[in-house]
Amino acid sequence: MRVFKFGGASVRNPESVRNVARIIRDHHGTDPLVVVLSAMGKTTNALEELCALFMGGQKDEMIEKYLAIKAMHFEVARGLFPDPGHHVYQVLEQSFYQLYYYITEVHGENYNYEYDRIVSTGETVSTQILSIYLNGIGLANRLVPARKLIITDANFRDARVDWIMSSQAIQEQMALSLDKDPGENLPPLVITQGFIGGTQQGFTTTLGREGSDFTAAIIAYALQAKEVVIWKDVPGLLNADPKIMNNAVLLPNISYQEAIELAYYGATVIHPKTLKPLLHKNIPLRVKSFHQPEMPGSIINNNEEGDNLIPSYIFKYNQVLVSLFPKDFSFIAEENLSRVFADFAKHGVRMNLMQNSAISFSACFDKDKTKTPALLHDLQKMFTVKYNEDLELITVRHYTRACMDRLISSKEIVMEQKNRTTLQLVVRPVKG
Repeated sequence: MRVFKFGGASVRNPESVRNVARIIRDHHGTDPLVVVLSAMGKTTNALEELCALFMGGQKDEMIEKYLAIKAMHFEVARGLFPDPGHHVYQVLEQSFYQLYYYITEVHGENYNYEYDRIVSTGETVSTQILSIYLNGIGLANRLVPARKLIITDANFRDARVDWIMSSQAIQEQMALSLDKDPGENLPPLVITQGFIGGTQQGFTTTLGREGSDFTAAIIAYALQAKEVVIWKDVPGLLNADPKIMNNAVLLPNISYQEAIELAYYGATVIHPKTLKPLLHKNIPLRVKSFHQPEMPGSIINNNEEGDNLIPSYIFKYNQVLVSLFPKDFSFIAEENLSRVFADFAKHGVRMNLMQNSAISFSACFDKDKTKTPALLHDLQKMFTVKYNEDLELITVRHYTRACMDRLISSKEIVMEQKNRTTLQLVVRPVKG
C-alpha cells in the first residue's frame, strides 16, 4: 500500500491532469494505491474570497466569483472530455448547483462552519474530474469522499482528528476496495480529497494548514503504508528557498527530526503534524517533482546520517523585535515571563526567537497589521516596551563560519543566538 498526494499546481489545467494520470499509471504496479488530491490551482483562494463575499452579503460580487470558479473547472473539463455529452458535465453541474444553492441561502453566524462547507467544494470537484478521467483511460478507480475517511471533531477550519475512528473508517473503506475487481488485473486504486474531514454527525470540516499533506499521513498511518509520496513542482527538499538563494541544493535524505526542526524554524518543508504520524510508524515520506517524476527527489525517514552534511537556510522577513523591561524595576522572573507568554498566546502571536537577561526579555515575531499593535498595547500595561520593525530573521541549521560571514555582509546584527546545530540572526540592512 502506498499513498500519493498531489497539490493544486499539479492539476491546474488539462495537461497537468494528464501528467498526473501518467504518473499514476507508471507507479500503479503491484501495490494498492491511494491518491489524495488538492483543489485545482488557486481554487482554494478563490473559494475563500467567495466565502467572504457570502458572509459579507455582497451578492452581486459573490455570484460573479462563483461563476468564474465554475467556468474555470468547466474549461479544464472541456480540455479533457471533448464530448459535450460526457457525463462528467452532469456531475460537475450537480456539485456546483449544490454550492450555488448553499450560497444563495441565509448564512449562519459561525464563519468557520460556513467556510468549511464552501471551501471544501474545491477538493470535491477536482477529485471528480480526476477520477472520471482515470476511468476513461482504463485506470479503474474508486472515489471515496474524505468525509467517510477522516473523522474529526467540530472545530471548524482546524478540526482535530479522531485517530481511532478515522483508522477504522479508512481500513473499512479500503477493505471494500480490495473486494472489488478494478479491471486490468491491477491492484485497487482509490481517489480521495485532501484537506477535508467530517464529524460523526455528518458536518464537513477542514484540517487547517497543510491539510492535504496531513490527510495523506493519516491514511498512511491507518493502513501502515509502505511510503507516502508528495508530488510538488520542485525537485525535492531544498536547503533554501531558490527564489532567495539561486545556488540552493537538494537534500537527498533527512530524518523526521531534522524535517520537524526545519519546519519549526519556518522552512516550507513538510508540516510537523504531517510528519508525526509517519514517524510513529516509521513510514518514509518522499518528495518528488511531478515535472520530473523519473528523478529520485528527497526522502524523509529515520536515517540521521545526512542531517548535518549540508547547511539549510531559512529567511523570514517583516519581523518585529520587541524588548521588555519591568516597570517596577524588578528582575525578569517566572511571574513576568508567564504574563509575557499569556499576552502572546492571547493574540495568537508565535515567537520566532526569544532571549532574556536579568532585566529584559526580547522576542522576534512576524509583523501583523492587526495582531502586532494589540499585542504591544497589552505588553505596555506591565512593561516598558522598545521595538524595531522591518527586520529579517535568518536561521541556519548546521552552520559554518564561512556561511555566517556570507550572511552578514552588508547587514547589521541586531540579535544573535546559536547552539551546536542552529544559528539565528536578527539583522537589518546597513544604510550606506
